[in-house]
Amino acid sequence: MSTVIFINFVLFVVFTLCFAYQFFYVAVALFCKPKKFEAEKLHKFAVIISARNEQAVIGELLDSLNQQNYPKELFDVFVIADNCTDRTAEVAASKGAYVYARNDLAHIGKGYALNYIFNIIYSDYAERGYEGFFVFDADNILDENYIANMNATFDHGYRIVTSYRNSKNYGDNWLSAASSLWFLREARFLNNARMILGTSCAISGTGFLICDDIVRRNCGWKHNLLTEDIEFTIDSIVHGEKVGYCDDAVLYDEQPVKLKQSARQRLRWAKGFYQVFFNYGGKLFTSMFKGAKFSAFDMMMTIAPSMLITLLLFVIDSVAFIYAAAVGDPLASDLLIVLAQAFLGFYGLFVLMGTLTVISEWKKIHCHAAKKMLYLFTFPFFMFTYVPISIYALFARVEWKPIIHKPVAKNAGIPVRFNGAAIEK
Repeated sequence: MSTVIFINFVLFVVFTLCFAYQFFYVAVALFCKPKKFEAEKLHKFAVIISARNEQAVIGELLDSLNQQNYPKELFDVFVIADNCTDRTAEVAASKGAYVYARNDLAHIGKGYALNYIFNIIYSDYAERGYEGFFVFDADNILDENYIANMNATFDHGYRIVTSYRNSKNYGDNWLSAASSLWFLREARFLNNARMILGTSCAISGTGFLICDDIVRRNCGWKHNLLTEDIEFTIDSIVHGEKVGYCDDAVLYDEQPVKLKQSARQRLRWAKGFYQVFFNYGGKLFTSMFKGAKFSAFDMMMTIAPSMLITLLLFVIDSVAFIYAAAVGDPLASDLLIVLAQAFLGFYGLFVLMGTLTVISEWKKIHCHAAKKMLYLFTFPFFMFTYVPISIYALFARVEWKPIIHKPVAKNAGIPVRFNGAAIEK
């Protein structure tokens, strides 16, 4: 029993040392101002949207693109109607996008769709001279200054830029709030801090900009693991790139409201992180001793299966406690205390994490104040549901499956511009 308690202590020390830098990130984000740039040049971009049966929401994204405070002649919008069986293509075309239907059920996923459209752009639109490519999901909505602000960071020399990810439906229920809170924390206390400190940020799903040179170097889009965003981030870092972050470029997207839908999405993420860890872990470890030292370490901590290690320790502690209690070992009470402290510690940590995020982003969270406070205490339970998901992801065969999205609710409080007039939807 003393050995089990010692193992707990050793792992606690190791985890604290490995992740202590993220507490420093919090201090940096709280006390330092985000980096801001002024553009000397307006660059030419292509906007790429991969959409599968998204007729309900893609119009809102395209409307927000049409209302950008950026010269219309300097960006074109391309929509891949990816294995669609609805009117996604028709809706996108009616909003002025270049629409291409892709029908390939053997290669499913955003990565394959992106590579498909890159091939078309380089073949049929090469004379347009695009300097970079934006990538969005169909359920996104953009602040009217999104492209202009991203252009400023891009113009400052960042060849890959990610943005601030806000939520369209924070207040729907505890699930959408928890998922939204996680991405808000990621934007404010991870990517923002990384940008201030001059280390590499990480792309999170949607809302990012890639330099044309990188796409050409990669011969299109070559990242097709289940989490192509983090795969692209890590592959770029090991090749010497630094991902930038634009705090003023605000994107809104939708989070799941049903537990089954949320679990399925996070199962794909968990499986994808395992895939990335096993495919890129060695390269990242090598990079920790070369050029991208800290960025590589940071990404290693991001994809490391720490949840699985924590769970394994919890199982060992539980089995040891049951055995100790059965044989009357006096250390059983010590193990019970260890288990209780672990649960309360993690719960308290997640509440603290959520509280700091909600306080710092209070005005940006479009939700009633009472819900903002209430969902702080359900946030840890959302995080605890990652435990069975992480286990199942080890053994399950996971495939990409579409998530049904809905338009912004009229009382969501998201400021969206349509036809030149700002309205509260």
